[in-house]
Amino acid sequence: MGEKKSYNPDRDLAHGSRVVLSRSFLVSLLAVMSALSAAEVGAATSEKTVPKVVVNILIDQLRSDYVTAFMPLYGDNGFRRLFREGRVYTQAEYPMARPDRASAAATIAAGTSPANHGVIARQWLDRSTLRPVYCVDDSKYPGIGGTEDASSPVNLAVSTIGDELKVATEGKALVYSIAPFRDAAVLSAGHAADAAVWLDTRTGNWCSTSYYGSLPMWAEMRNSHSHVSDLLKNLKWEPSSDLVGNFSYYLSGGMKEPFSHKFKGDAQFADFKTSGLVNEEIAALFTDCIKGTAVGRDDITDYITVAFYAGNYQHRPVFEAPMELQDTYVRLDNALAHIISTVDKRIGLNNALFVLTSTGYADVENADLSAYRIPTGTFDVQRSAALLNMYLVAVYGQGLYVESCFDNQIYLNHKLIESKQINMTEMLNRCQDLLLQLSGVKDVYTSQRLLQGAWTPGISRIRGGYNPRFSGDILLEVSPGWSYTSQNNAKPRLVRESYLSYPVIFFGYGIPSDTIGTPVTVDYIAPTLSKAMRIRAPNACSLAPLF
Repeated sequence: MGEKKSYNPDRDLAHGSRVVLSRSFLVSLLAVMSALSAAEVGAATSEKTVPKVVVNILIDQLRSDYVTAFMPLYGDNGFRRLFREGRVYTQAEYPMARPDRASAAATIAAGTSPANHGVIARQWLDRSTLRPVYCVDDSKYPGIGGTEDASSPVNLAVSTIGDELKVATEGKALVYSIAPFRDAAVLSAGHAADAAVWLDTRTGNWCSTSYYGSLPMWAEMRNSHSHVSDLLKNLKWEPSSDLVGNFSYYLSGGMKEPFSHKFKGDAQFADFKTSGLVNEEIAALFTDCIKGTAVGRDDITDYITVAFYAGNYQHRPVFEAPMELQDTYVRLDNALAHIISTVDKRIGLNNALFVLTSTGYADVENADLSAYRIPTGTFDVQRSAALLNMYLVAVYGQGLYVESCFDNQIYLNHKLIESKQINMTEMLNRCQDLLLQLSGVKDVYTSQRLLQGAWTPGISRIRGGYNPRFSGDILLEVSPGWSYTSQNNAKPRLVRESYLSYPVIFFGYGIPSDTIGTPVTVDYIAPTLSKAMRIRAPNACSLAPLF
């Protein structure tokens, strides 16, 4: 048997102290663990927050070289702030060849190329009527607000960012689109928006389409109290400051005398929409929308798309109106600062996510290259189509094998080809062989080559812009320096393959500033915004978010 221990007060007191100390340590440890657990829950809750408003800014014809060149003319709260505080992707691209304003707006909204969303351009040929159709024309939905333009997103074949936000919030999110141009307004809005509003070229009204219901009250109020026609009565577009006139990025030097433009006659509103002043009007209506609605007032994310203009006045060549373009960028900078300030005051930048990019093209300047002995020429698409039909008659017998042509595309007569039981692959190969022999032709893409053919350098972007519903059977590509002409084009269109730089900028919502030179396509905007809003990406978008 072990020896029985006698009572020792000092020893037993020390043992009791250790027990008490151990219990105290355990209690403290549990308290720390509880605090850490609460912190983790808080962090998890914080991670689940979403922006109260997302503002998607599309700037028609924005160019990085001009943004940078005119930087000395800007204030601190527009482009400078975006480049200083935003996440800037400097090398943006479109996933298709030859983007225009309509195809660009649809690509950003849908997060995919025209091969999927269907909007290949502002206009294309309707095979059933052989007439050009405008991308958002729809006779079922008359215009409202004083416009004659019946419109809808009928040709947009997939969902958009705004559509998915409406689905995710059971229709509670507010989705608005504001633009000077009808195509940009409707295609950016998508199918389920509350309103798409644009500036009517005939009346100067802010207008919409019955597809989205009635004209928003904030647009009606602007028509009633600050109508563009009243603005233009005594308005002259002149340089916004002396600095604008004395500074010049162009080789031609500074302004010899200040420009001054009045807006009168039947084209006054069309001219206004290509002036720098239109950006100030867009920013003012954006402010009316923010103040006149419940945008950003609750925890449900709202979505606004805004389009601005950075092209030249009346679509003139830059050398004809260089100071006007310079002033347009300055006024654009002021407009951006205005909408950022409006959102900051009403909602807070930490609660708002901005994204900005360009439509990715610029108006082509049809200079006379022959005067400088630069290789050039004019390719007549209509004559080439007629020659092709004569060749097909010689091979297959009498018939109208070429139905029509539009822009750089040729449409074949499928019914005749089928009735004669002609092998389509064989015919397309014959067409390609003939057209490649014509002067100025760089390449010929048939529908089968684009849909089924092997990959070749550059063909992925051609494929991205091709959609069987609306595109022709044959796409012609002429050499740089040559011009396309056809019955559809009022003027020959010069072909250039020069690189055009423009950015994608994310700003606000606590996003850290960064400059990223890795090339990125603009269809990544949709999944990135969708992730920030914690919704599904548009249904044809298969890309991962940028961050």
